[in-house]
Amino acid sequence: MDFIKGNLKKILFQGDNGYIVGLFKIKETSESNKDFMDKTVTFTGYFHELNEMDTYNLFGKFVLHPKYGEQYQVDNYERCKREDKDSIIEFLTSGLFKGIGEKKAKKIVDVLGKDTLKIILEQPDNLLLIPTITKKQIDMLHNTLLDYESSYEVIILLTSLGFSPKESMTIYNKYKSKTKDIVTNNLYQITYDLPDLGFKKIDSIAISKDYLKDDYRRIQAVIIYVMTELCNVIGHSYLLIDEIYNNTLKVLNTNISNASFIDNLNSLILSNMVVKEEEKYYLFAMYEAEEFIVRRIKYLVSKKDEDIKKIDKILEDLERDNNITYNEQQLLAIKNSQIKSFLTITGGPGTGKTTIIKAIVNLYKELHKLSFSGLKEEVILLAPTGRASKRISESALLPASTIHRFLKWNKDTNKFAINEYNKSNAKLVIIDEASMVDIYLFHSLLKGLKTDTKIILVGDYYQLPSVGPGQMLKDIIESEVIPTVKLNYLYRQQEGSSIINLAYDVNNGVVNKDIFNKKSDLSFEQVSNREVLDKVKEICMKHKKDSYRDFQVLVPMYKNNNGIDNMNKVIQEIFNPKSKNKNEYVYGDVIYRENDKVLQLTNMPDENIFNGDIGIIESIDKNEIIIDFDGNLVRFTPSNFNKFKHGYAISIHKSQGSEFKTVVIPVVSDYGKMLYRKLYYTAITRSKKKLYLIGDMKVLEYASKNNTSDIRKTTLKERLIKKIKPQE
Repeated sequence: MDFIKGNLKKILFQGDNGYIVGLFKIKETSESNKDFMDKTVTFTGYFHELNEMDTYNLFGKFVLHPKYGEQYQVDNYERCKREDKDSIIEFLTSGLFKGIGEKKAKKIVDVLGKDTLKIILEQPDNLLLIPTITKKQIDMLHNTLLDYESSYEVIILLTSLGFSPKESMTIYNKYKSKTKDIVTNNLYQITYDLPDLGFKKIDSIAISKDYLKDDYRRIQAVIIYVMTELCNVIGHSYLLIDEIYNNTLKVLNTNISNASFIDNLNSLILSNMVVKEEEKYYLFAMYEAEEFIVRRIKYLVSKKDEDIKKIDKILEDLERDNNITYNEQQLLAIKNSQIKSFLTITGGPGTGKTTIIKAIVNLYKELHKLSFSGLKEEVILLAPTGRASKRISESALLPASTIHRFLKWNKDTNKFAINEYNKSNAKLVIIDEASMVDIYLFHSLLKGLKTDTKIILVGDYYQLPSVGPGQMLKDIIESEVIPTVKLNYLYRQQEGSSIINLAYDVNNGVVNKDIFNKKSDLSFEQVSNREVLDKVKEICMKHKKDSYRDFQVLVPMYKNNNGIDNMNKVIQEIFNPKSKNKNEYVYGDVIYRENDKVLQLTNMPDENIFNGDIGIIESIDKNEIIIDFDGNLVRFTPSNFNKFKHGYAISIHKSQGSEFKTVVIPVVSDYGKMLYRKLYYTAITRSKKKLYLIGDMKVLEYASKNNTSDIRKTTLKERLIKKIKPQE
């Protein structure tokens, strides 16, 4: 086994999650590392504690970092037992034990010998043999050493169960002194408190530790897991009892009676983990989120409209200064943005939503006579994705942010620093692409805003709903009790955009074939399933010189021959073929190359990159890939290579919030259940200048008529109707 043994010399960096970068003096080592004997090396890894008094065995391997050089990457570690008297004296005088100086430490070791620490732990009264030592000091020595040893033992216990050092640190930081009790009495508690660790891993550990498959603790954990998965994957806010029961049986992989299931479900209700309302069953967090959102919206819409004098005059001045004339709907939206405390603005592509946001910002600035710095303090522009926030910022000439970044999300704790205890001072918050915001995120945003903060939601009602649970924008608009302005004047249509016409046709469930013969911005290439890849390659060859941000292939699903994964391999060979001048990295069945286009899959706010961001691989050097996200260079190591994928072809869901000059969309029967109206409407509206549709016209017609995508079960709409009087 590869190891190095020695002492900590210095900690260079220490994160809140136990991640440490430091210097380590090697005293012993495995044969493979003998060249590092007696040297001080840099190491990285996750640790419960490290100090300069102890000797440690670090298990891992040396890796070459292109910027920081040779580093020892620690997978696991152990603290060596202190056996010689000098090291025990050094430990007792380290500062860990208050009031114990070198003189007293030497007396203790002289009397108790090399078993000093064991005696202090197991037979502390033997310390009475030491002259001048007090009962208070004995208790302090015993309790301090007990805490020190037990915390280390807990980490060892967790790693022995199968948790990684990082996971072990996460668990210990959550429970501290209660960790051993949790692990001993109910491992499944971890699935409730730390769901990111993964139910399946904790379940497998529990089963290996002799938990029965029908143990009540397991049944209840499976119910919560099933409810969470169904809500997150399908988007439901609540579930019915049959679907919970049937899916619970599948995960349990053993039969339990309906009565046993009901008993355990009722136990979860009594413990406030599940809420039952009529025949609907909610996870408590989801129920709380819907209720909170309704209360806040009710408060805001019940506020009296502001009486703003001279608003029409100021609007006229803005039109003149910006050489623009707003239509009637736009004027209504802009005025209501200042008058109402909660407003929804919805419209399809080409209706001027972005123009309105800019006007709202400018009008607010004029009405409140603010400087630019004052405006930045009071007006906050938000969007769900990095690309969408950048677009709105460029249009409104005001900084914008993702919602996660604004709320200061901590990826390690999964908590927001802007919250109900630390609220933002914003006066007006505008959220663009609001159809993408799920119930949980909107709930967190509202908790981080003061009760009187004005809120404006802007989005396309007909686009795909959020990836997460709920359909917030749709429910708010359909309730018809919230001030809403619907935009339907098509500016881009007046400019002769066939793409916009097609989008609205698809949204209305029809496809007029003649539309493809009218303008050069739209074409349909009739091909069979097996000819799709060749046609995609042909189009890619035409656009090889396009900017990687301007050209995008959008595909509904990942698998099969015409899926995203295979499509990326084919397109990579056109835009970025193998070359002696480009380094490569093989990750599973994927080959990453320098200059590859990649798509970020998760939020990494510390690096200022977010789900859906697109970047280019700047360099590859052994176990490191550096990706350029619009000038922001981010370093990835093998442990997080799963956080990005090739971005030549991406899913339609991932494209939300982005626009591209040229878009290619296959539409073939291969895609099965992914052929539905809302998905293809969303895909078509991502294109600004040129759109290629490839496949079968009959399949496009079918997708346009198919309005039966997964129906989300939510109750936000009915709660709003029930608690808010319709607007007059």
